[in-house]
Amino acid sequence: MLFIQYPKCSTCQKAKKWLEAHNITYTDRHIAEANPSYEELKQWYEKSGLPLKKFFNTSGLLYKDMQLKDKLPVMSEEEQLRLLATNGMLVKRPIIVGEDIVLVGFREAEWAEKLLN
Repeated sequence: MLFIQYPKCSTCQKAKKWLEAHNITYTDRHIAEANPSYEELKQWYEKSGLPLKKFFNTSGLLYKDMQLKDKLPVMSEEEQLRLLATNGMLVKRPIIVGEDIVLVGFREAEWAEKLLN
């Protein structure tokens, strides 16, 4: 499994502790140093079944500075994915990517249901 995170993010730190507490092995990836590519984001979005907006870090400074709340509704999925691929700080984290699973953000109950069964 791939664990995509930002080390200074407290939610990512919680998620990492949770993975380790449950002995789940993963490959760690720093989202700002190795930003997800357009192709990865497109694949994860399709696999996740989530609305594309869930992949945006809506509480991030960059999201607010770029006024994306107003811009996203008029952008195509293609444009949104390309925008996400430009900067890891726009992408919601943590993200877990497994063979048949993509989880965005850390919600312990959801992670337990999907990763421990």
